[in-house]
Amino acid sequence: MAAKKKKGGGMIATGLVAQNRRARYDYSIEDTIEAGLMLTGSEVKSLRLGRGSITEAFAGEKGGEIWLMNAHFPEYEGARNFGHEPRRPRKLLLHRRQIERLIGAVRREGMTLVPMRIYFNDRGRAKIEIGLAKGKRNVDKRQDIKNREWQRDKQRALRRYE
Repeated sequence: MAAKKKKGGGMIATGLVAQNRRARYDYSIEDTIEAGLMLTGSEVKSLRLGRGSITEAFAGEKGGEIWLMNAHFPEYEGARNFGHEPRRPRKLLLHRRQIERLIGAVRREGMTLVPMRIYFNDRGRAKIEIGLAKGKRNVDKRQDIKNREWQRDKQRALRRYE
């Protein structure tokens, strides 16, 4: 049996590893796709320890394939001689039709591929959720903040009268 997370920096067997919390604020997400990650052994060990960052990461097309760029997976101390480069590009594993659809959307409609979160599925495989997104303008962001505050105030008022 695999635990979700052990205290004291233990291994993560399944569950969330890294999350890009600013993605939904900066972009309007049209669609999300789950993709596999092509990783080395030391990268997987580093992710299992819950270390990894995708806040500055983005996905893009290179050679007819989708790659994850600028994601930071720190080196695993146990793999001294066979470590990995922390910010190297990593290939995303997708079906050919998915790749063609994503590349077409990025080229035609000016959309962006934003990594949303990295997690381990129930089989223990590292997966990444990619969002097909359009950038928000400042007006859209302000409107979202206004709507969120209104919903919060509405909930407070309803709780007061219950």
